[in-house]
Amino acid sequence: MALFPLTFAFATLDWVVLGVYAAILLGIGFYFYRPQGGTNEEFFVGNRQTHPLLAGISLFTALTSILTYIGTPGEYVQNGPVLVFLANLISLPIVQLVVGYFLIPVFMRLPITSVYELLENRLGLVARRTGSLAYILTRLVWMALILYTCSKVMVYVTGCDPRWGHLIAIIIGLVTTTYTLFGGIRTVMITEAVQFCLLVAGALLTIASVTWKMGGVQAWWPTHFEPHWLAQPMFSLDPHVRVTIIGTFIYYSIATICATGSDQSAVQRFLTTRDAAAARRALLLNGIAVVVVAFILGAVGASLMAFYRLHPESIPAGVTFAHNGDAFFPLYISQFLPTGISGLVVASLLAAAMSCLSAGINSLIATITKDFIENSAHYVPHSEPQKLRLTRWLALAIGSLVVLGTIGVGLVHGNIFEVASKTVNLLSCPLFGLFFLALFVPYATPFGAMLSAIYGVTAAVFVAYWDVLTGQPAITFLWIAPCSLGASLAAGCLFSLWKTRERSTLALGVYTAAGLLPLVAGCSWLLHTVR
Repeated sequence: MALFPLTFAFATLDWVVLGVYAAILLGIGFYFYRPQGGTNEEFFVGNRQTHPLLAGISLFTALTSILTYIGTPGEYVQNGPVLVFLANLISLPIVQLVVGYFLIPVFMRLPITSVYELLENRLGLVARRTGSLAYILTRLVWMALILYTCSKVMVYVTGCDPRWGHLIAIIIGLVTTTYTLFGGIRTVMITEAVQFCLLVAGALLTIASVTWKMGGVQAWWPTHFEPHWLAQPMFSLDPHVRVTIIGTFIYYSIATICATGSDQSAVQRFLTTRDAAAARRALLLNGIAVVVVAFILGAVGASLMAFYRLHPESIPAGVTFAHNGDAFFPLYISQFLPTGISGLVVASLLAAAMSCLSAGINSLIATITKDFIENSAHYVPHSEPQKLRLTRWLALAIGSLVVLGTIGVGLVHGNIFEVASKTVNLLSCPLFGLFFLALFVPYATPFGAMLSAIYGVTAAVFVAYWDVLTGQPAITFLWIAPCSLGASLAAGCLFSLWKTRERSTLALGVYTAAGLLPLVAGCSWLLHTVR
């Protein structure tokens, strides 16, 4: 995401609004702080009595970040309406069916805190820890990308010196870690409800501002396909066609099912509810919220493009609709929103970032605690106060790692939608592949699961970074999910047929070499042929 320096700056009232917002979040954290009481069960799953409405809102904010908040208007401006208006809508029914009626009942039947406990029951400890590690890496990269984007946007819209970017990232990370650390999942979910209301209000205020300045909705309502938008056909097998309608349906259906069915943040929200029926209602409410908010953010993009077409003199040199769509929402905030309102909308940007950071911190602590610390052969059981102290130290460590990670994520090119797909989503399909094997393939083996993960990750990396690896034109990110999941499931089912259970270490080494040989040979041949 390329943002360009501006001469605009926040007024005092805008900074006051941000200060009040931060104080409210910290106040909620302090309110639920229990220094001498509470349990890890309460910290991670809230005693499993959360109302479906709160769980659904929390699920939405846990999976919808500033990447969506800035990226959706930017995607509309730069590339058109297909991903914005159709992606979530057309994939909603199949996601509700698969996750609601095939996965949620399994999750809710078991007394688990970490979803990766399921993997150990069927595929062994190594598979469990592989899944946990994949999730940890995915979530850390995602959180770093969110914090990087948020700090960059904050510098942009407030007029701060760009050198303040790292300090802003530290402050955001510190505030988020603090209120998450104090109250656990209950604090996280309540603050997420506040943040949901704020991010919707911020988008609606932006639309209202543009509508008022332009004299009505009809002045910006889209009526034609923009000349700079690339073709978005119904279907194409050409991997270089960026977006097709059927390709969007396939990608978003697979990606959403994989994320919702294997992401600790998502499953943890289901586990906070009373039973499978309540969890399904939470999933449905999340799906409705995703569709509605996507339409609102798409309207933000449409209104901003119409506004700046009428006011091209307000666009900085070098910024165009065709190449810098992500810049226009922050640009409008910094240029045209009234004092106080701009602070509120920037607070909504922070809400979109901080809700995901807090959800990520809590779920990572649950994963690390349950899958690595308490699952260790050398673990000595602690008292509940000792466990809570450990979780709070882990929260501090995770927050620090995320801040450090912001240094590296800025190296990936593309608009926000593409960057997220090339970083965050690389491991989600191979991770779900492990769950598919554990739940739906009776003959699956630990060996097959490991090869499944390796083949799936390799396929994801090849598709996402095809241009970097081969020097050829990039393959559309819509191919990442189907190729990755297909490779993962095919490898898992095939290699599970090999008789590897109870084999010696030497024999497993031979089997592993034989299983990886086709992958290494195929990748080498492909790179040599293409180059």
